[in-house]
Amino acid sequence: MFTPDPIPRPNGPPASSTPLADYLSEEHHGVDQAYAVLPRSLAESMPLPWQQHMRDLLAEFHQAFGHLKWPVYRVVPTRYERLVDLDEEQLAEVGCTMEVGDTGELEYRSRDGATIENPEQQHVLVPCLDPIPRRAGGAS
Repeated sequence: MFTPDPIPRPNGPPASSTPLADYLSEEHHGVDQAYAVLPRSLAESMPLPWQQHMRDLLAEFHQAFGHLKWPVYRVVPTRYERLVDLDEEQLAEVGCTMEVGDTGELEYRSRDGATIENPEQQHVLVPCLDPIPRRAGGAS
């Protein structure tokens, strides 16, 4: 028997067809435009049911994409710093130099020799010590 009443519609916006992309496009720790990084020590310290679920998801992910030629990834902890706050070693790491110009003012230059305008307003990623503790006895 059919009811003449309309089928109730769920409240709220419709479900997204790209839920992971939607979530990752928001600002989250360890996520940028190209990668999502999970610190292993934190993942391994999750409650056991979460670890089991994560293992199953990663196993399916690797099964689906294991045929691709994967590079080896090197993840380096970094933080944003103002260009003018860097020392010479840090400047070299980010591909910049600092010198005294003809006017006696400091000039910052990029790797290609171009002058960096408004260096006090430029922020660059600089390697730093990892603030997330490693798991005792874990692999490096």
